[in-house]
Amino acid sequence: MPQDSQAILFYVHDPMCSWCWAFAPTWAEIKQNLPEHIKVRYLLGGLASDSNEPMPSAMQAAISGYWRTIMQKVPGTQFNFDFWEKCEPRRSTYPSCRAVIAARNQDVTKELPMISAIQHGYYLNAMNPSDDSTLVTLASEIGLNSTQFEKDLNSLDTQNQLIEEINMGRAIGAQGFPSLILKTPKGYQYLPHDYNDATFTLSRLSKLAL
Repeated sequence: MPQDSQAILFYVHDPMCSWCWAFAPTWAEIKQNLPEHIKVRYLLGGLASDSNEPMPSAMQAAISGYWRTIMQKVPGTQFNFDFWEKCEPRRSTYPSCRAVIAARNQDVTKELPMISAIQHGYYLNAMNPSDDSTLVTLASEIGLNSTQFEKDLNSLDTQNQLIEEINMGRAIGAQGFPSLILKTPKGYQYLPHDYNDATFTLSRLSKLAL
């Protein structure tokens, strides 16, 4: 395959973005049906910066309301609302984003399992991925070295990498999360998506990546 015919499909996401959780099955179908010359690369979007402040009750009500809206608009998406009773929510997703980077840096094959572990822990098992202790537990469960992971989680290198990915996502045209951006020799192209229909995106890809 000539170099100029290769393409990269950037998936700009946040593991604590509820719409990314809803999109996961359709995204998996898109990936399974991509042309061979299109490679996938993940970029962390950084939905909410670090914070130790408890989430205001009004924000908790708003986000739990988003969950109910998603369940209606993307049938089959599940949420465990016990999270709002069992955990102390914080508007802080940078820790989970750093966790994905730390997992990837330790073992590139653990990037996707880490994303999945965070999502399942948060949305189905009422765990709080804003807490480092939760992230270390999840990392251990997917087979990472927990001591190394804990060291890397809040390292300056990991934080710098997160900021670089956030900035890159914005620079290439991400519009919220998830965003799909196709890079070809012609530049970057934002791809619209349908949360319930993989063919919506695949049909546009087939026209753009000839």
